[in-house]
Amino acid sequence: MVVAVGAHGGVAGRRRRAWRWATRAVASAVVWTAVVQLASIAGLWRPRVLADCGGGGAPGLAALAGEDPVAAQLSPPPLVSRRIYKSNGYLLVTCNGGLNQMRAGICDMVTIARYLNLTLLVPELDKRSFWADPSDFGDIFDVNHFINSLRDELMIVKELPLKLQLKTKRRLYSMPPVSWSNGTYYLKRVLHLAKKHKVIHFNKTDARLANNGLPVQLQMLRCRVNFEALRFTPQIEALGRKLISTLRRSGNFVVLHLRYEMDMLSFSGCTHGCSDKETEELTRMRYAYPWWKEKEIDSEAKRFQGLCPLTPEEITLVLKALGFTKDTLIYVASGEIYGGERRLAALKSAYPRLVRKEKLLSPDELWPFQNHSTQMAALDYMVSIASDVFIPSYDGNMARVVEGHRRYTGFRKTILLDRMKLVELLDHFRGGAMSWDEFSATVKEAHQNRMGQPTDRKIIPDHPKEEDYFYANPQECLGSKEEFRDIL
Repeated sequence: MVVAVGAHGGVAGRRRRAWRWATRAVASAVVWTAVVQLASIAGLWRPRVLADCGGGGAPGLAALAGEDPVAAQLSPPPLVSRRIYKSNGYLLVTCNGGLNQMRAGICDMVTIARYLNLTLLVPELDKRSFWADPSDFGDIFDVNHFINSLRDELMIVKELPLKLQLKTKRRLYSMPPVSWSNGTYYLKRVLHLAKKHKVIHFNKTDARLANNGLPVQLQMLRCRVNFEALRFTPQIEALGRKLISTLRRSGNFVVLHLRYEMDMLSFSGCTHGCSDKETEELTRMRYAYPWWKEKEIDSEAKRFQGLCPLTPEEITLVLKALGFTKDTLIYVASGEIYGGERRLAALKSAYPRLVRKEKLLSPDELWPFQNHSTQMAALDYMVSIASDVFIPSYDGNMARVVEGHRRYTGFRKTILLDRMKLVELLDHFRGGAMSWDEFSATVKEAHQNRMGQPTDRKIIPDHPKEEDYFYANPQECLGSKEEFRDIL
């Protein structure tokens, strides 16, 4: 009897231990699953086993991008603490322009919302531009990362509360803020409107915040949004890193931002080197867009003022003069070049190692991004930031924002072409007034202090449009010049 009881007690004990083990295992699995799901929802982290295996056993983003496998095993970063504040209303914004104009505008809008204690809706992107790109914010940027990485500064939401959605359908207070405005303007002219209407809509975001004269905390926030919060989607990041890895395997590389697309030439009125038929086509396009306000343009006068992008033929001579040899690997960051292969012939002849993303990636890899100019531009942006040298042929929005990003990452070499000087030198050389050696020496001398070195941002009181652009030189975020002296 005693033996029977002992045996029964042993069996019961084993069952209890097995039950406790099973309970703990189930509880651990539930907790692990919850952590994974919450982290995935937050857009912050995925465990290595999930990152490495997608559907069908495909390599994960980390493997595709060539990331450090050790770094991929690090613990997930903690969520920053949420800032608690009484919201003065909601800010809706519709960004205008291309990728980089919208990028800078988003940084400004976050800063303004934080300054006025507003709740920001995830920005709407321009779909009316020349490219008519249907991409939404979440097609280009990681929405959850954007929201969560800034939660210690302001609330960002994906949609309005239902009550306000109904209200804004009936009536929405919409306005374009005055360009280059400082904090006083927003406090005195905009804040009371947000409080009154509960929801305020900015229908333009380009250059709505001053370059200078803002508190350092606001300038630092602009940088934080630009360099930390605006992360591209995992798909764009993966393909961009694959491009960079492919280029790196061939050694150092130069990115040439060749701003010679049809829209740029039409908008600027720059037709130097174009045929009469091409000039007529570009002019017709300019008149077709009512928001391109300048219609009658003297192309040659504008060129001599340095206000036109250099042609592919001109940029070829400049690269040679600066000392880039025939074996230089050059990645062309641009949309479709106006004139196609014919206009690229001289550049390709001088630099046979001329490549574009369409040459480095397969059609299947690029297919998801086709007909989405902003997503294609995001790939070029990533490669431009990573390049050993960046050379823009025109100082448009991408050139300036990339310049500032490269300053932020250690004043990486960015050759800022003095187009006004170059046009004069190019015409002298082509006209026989200068020898090649004279031309090359003068071009090098003119650019020795235009390599992206540390410099103070130019301030021109009462003429903010003529100042140095904040996003090209966010000096408040760059540390002291002495800190980077050895880098240069």
